[in-house]
Amino acid sequence: MYKYTKMLPYPVDIKKKDLRMAKFIITQLGGYAGELGAALRYFSQKFNMPDDKGRALLNDIATEELIQ
Repeated sequence: MYKYTKMLPYPVDIKKKDLRMAKFIITQLGGYAGELGAALRYFSQKFNMPDDKGRALLNDIATEELIQ
């Protein structure tokens, strides 16, 4: 289902703090319209689906939101 590897896809070397970019990233991930919020809504809505096909569809959408 999910595979956790403790490794980044590419090396990250932070030389200087960029607070404007950090604020932008947080607003994209968190909040109502962010990727994380959307994924969590899809994950929670899948438990109310009456059939397996709809449940699988919402699970796929939520997983795709987490990957992006």
